[in-house]
Amino acid sequence: MAIDYRSDSPKILIDFLSYHETIKAHSQKTVDEYYLDLRNFFRYLKQLRDRSLRDVPFDEISIIDIDLPFIKDITLTDIYGYMTYLSRDRVLHHNSENSNKGLSTASRARKLATIRSFFNYLCNKVHLLENNPCKDIDSPKLKKTLPRYLTLNESISLLDAVDGANRERDYCILTLFLNCGLRISELIGLNRNDIQEDALRILGKGNKVRIVYLNQACQDALKQYLAVRRPISGRDQDALFLSGQNKRISRSMVHALVKKHLSQAGLDSTQYSSHKLRHTAATLMLQNGVDVKAVQEVLGHEHLNTTEIYTHVDNDSLRVAAKANPLSRVKMRGKIKEDNEEEA
Repeated sequence: MAIDYRSDSPKILIDFLSYHETIKAHSQKTVDEYYLDLRNFFRYLKQLRDRSLRDVPFDEISIIDIDLPFIKDITLTDIYGYMTYLSRDRVLHHNSENSNKGLSTASRARKLATIRSFFNYLCNKVHLLENNPCKDIDSPKLKKTLPRYLTLNESISLLDAVDGANRERDYCILTLFLNCGLRISELIGLNRNDIQEDALRILGKGNKVRIVYLNQACQDALKQYLAVRRPISGRDQDALFLSGQNKRISRSMVHALVKKHLSQAGLDSTQYSSHKLRHTAATLMLQNGVDVKAVQEVLGHEHLNTTEIYTHVDNDSLRVAAKANPLSRVKMRGKIKEDNEEEA
């Protein structure tokens, strides 16, 4: 459910959020996250500056009175203090008595990115601030982790395991994930008229449209599914993928069917998800010689460095590179295998 940030936000915040929603064309979900991040930041600062608010429940602190003078007083020290609060004292789940405290590094980095975006907007877009307190701030250092993905044989096993009442639908969904690298939001948003002969029109993040070409496996899977897709009327009549209740398939239902078929294939459903199938598509494309720029276009990544993480997971290629090194056959004391000379 969308959040109406206009009801309890000061004008300076509403203007910033409207800029991202209308000019930057960011999704409503992204804008809502910006709002929640900045609301939390302003609540922290108000409680820090006003002792009378320290007995008020954090989530009941109003930010409607935040204005430009308040923001001009924010310093780099304030922001670092907020990062410390997020790291040590921020409750993860407010409705749980057993909730832990302290956000992950990735969560803190995302919230800092929101604050940085807000101050960049005030300084560079509307010129309300001369000094940017975020100018010299360091982002939390993120641990580099390689994306988890299925191997080619595991992917085939997953597809072979699909069975049941919605076999054609589920097989088509998994085939699109594994071949096209769709995000789950992109898949559930597909309509029938998004199929354009051998291509698929995808509405991606930030309402950006891209075209993904369909290989034969995808075309066959779509043909088989559309042959059994029942016609419906109403709001979701154009939705490509339907639930058993004749509605557009939901995010939770897609997550569930992916987990179900992973288990049927004998794969660990706790380690994989629909997003891991997107990782799989990217990895398999790169392993089979697709240029990283082309993969970037297929996945709809805004920045190439997001795609380049997948170039580090091709273990077979790394092994070949290691063996290709001319020093790979050198033994202790510098002796080389005798058959090296014969091969030369």
